[in-house]
Amino acid sequence: MNAVTAYIRGLNPQLPRPVWLLEAGGVANSLGNGIVLPFLIIYLHEVRHFGLADSGAIVSTLGAVGLVATPLSGRLVDLVGARTTLMSSLGLLAVGYGGFPFIHHPWQAYGLAAIAGLGNGGFAPSHSSLLAALTSRAQRNAAYALQRATDNLGFGAGALIGGLIATTQVPSSFKLLFLLDAGTFLAFIVVLSFVPRGQGLSAAARSTGRYSAVIRDRAFILLLLVIATLVTAAYAQISTVLPPFAKEHARVSETGIGIVFFVNTVLIVLAQLPLAKALEGRRRMRALALSCAIFAATSVAVLVVGVWLDAGAAVVALCGVIVLFSIGECLHGAVQNPLVADLAPEHLLGRYMALRTISWQVGFMVGPVLGSFLLARSQTGLWLGAAVACLLAGVGALALERQIPDHASRTPGPERVPRKALRVEWRTLKMRLDDPLSTGAQPSPHQAPEASPAGEGRRPSA
Repeated sequence: MNAVTAYIRGLNPQLPRPVWLLEAGGVANSLGNGIVLPFLIIYLHEVRHFGLADSGAIVSTLGAVGLVATPLSGRLVDLVGARTTLMSSLGLLAVGYGGFPFIHHPWQAYGLAAIAGLGNGGFAPSHSSLLAALTSRAQRNAAYALQRATDNLGFGAGALIGGLIATTQVPSSFKLLFLLDAGTFLAFIVVLSFVPRGQGLSAAARSTGRYSAVIRDRAFILLLLVIATLVTAAYAQISTVLPPFAKEHARVSETGIGIVFFVNTVLIVLAQLPLAKALEGRRRMRALALSCAIFAATSVAVLVVGVWLDAGAAVVALCGVIVLFSIGECLHGAVQNPLVADLAPEHLLGRYMALRTISWQVGFMVGPVLGSFLLARSQTGLWLGAAVACLLAGVGALALERQIPDHASRTPGPERVPRKALRVEWRTLKMRLDDPLSTGAQPSPHQAPEASPAGEGRRPSA
């Protein structure tokens, strides 16, 4: 029992107060995203009566503008700071999504989507950079793990809330969704006013940053290739192609699909911190390769379920498959952002995080299109192809290990406070010839330094 208690206490990430404030704002943000994003096309098509093509294109505008804005945002992070860029991004998101209840024509929706897309492009690089700036290297593993857990919790809860509020029979219910979403962005801005800017750099140091310097980092560029492959072959397929595959080939209902993704959310919330802690002191690229192997096994398992099972049995089996996938997600999440932060020079952190974000954006742009194309022609080719791609990414991760600098190759261990506070020094009093208490003694020319009963305070490692 004592061992269990000690383990649970050991999961406490012991992060600084500003990090907890940042994570609290992140929960509000992901809650708002969950409230709106699953219902955006429904609102545009069934409430505002835009065509399906227009509705889909409006949502695509969010991603397309975000893709263009992301590298510019990375530059802004390095020039003006992560907190300022994050606040600006949240303001754009509040204006963009908050304006959707008042649209009447598609061109208005395109304009708001472009504004929100600018905010989307700036959010991830600035948020990840600020989190890195507020933590030491040893704290980043836990900080980014907590971020993933809280983001998933917020999005899942938001989707549930949105589903309870929104109904096409009461069109005004969607107005409440968008206003709640805008409110979460504004709440995050308020929280950020209590978060410090992080360690500042001189204007001269900030002005020296160039994307050309980032591109010359061969290890980082190869890492991005591995990440983009995983996002395309694993994340995008499970998120967007698995639902129609399960419905068409395994007769899984919409409710069953919802249950599967709910299990995914719960597993990430529960397992992210423990798995991140389990990786302390271990080689990062081997952990990344393990996540690739897990994603490959997941793809094969999805194919088996689609071929051999259907209805309720398929739902149960897919829940087991998503548990496996969630473990791979947690391993990948525990490695990715802390590794990028460790690879990045301080004056280029925003640019490194921006390119990492672009690798995800590209994966989620290519993945659904490629997956849908293959699904229409060969379900076996889709899932076996995804498994092969994940295995190749794993091989690439192992080959890349030799190029990762020593300081970034392993996940740091936890910061520990040395037990010096109650140190006691015993001294034996001796009568010396120069002792002032002895007759005729002369004062000592040297005074011994006073010993403090408490040990030296410990500063956190950088």
